[in-house]
Amino acid sequence: MVPLIITLLVISCLGVIVTVLLQEGKSAGLSGAIAGGAEQLLGKQKARGIDALLHRLTIGFSVAFFILTVLLGYFL
Repeated sequence: MVPLIITLLVISCLGVIVTVLLQEGKSAGLSGAIAGGAEQLLGKQKARGIDALLHRLTIGFSVAFFILTVLLGYFL
């Protein structure tokens, strides 16, 4: 059981890394972080196409990583 969890954990870890690196930056510098954060908070921009897919994949891989890490801690 533990080798299977470790294998799935490595796959989810690599998935998180790849999907985060493929995503396009949302802001430029410190001023973009301040102004862009307000726009993102208010929901004026909706991700479409590949950005939305990468966002969903990142969430999925992150949840899988969290669950598999807890399971690995339980079985070890």
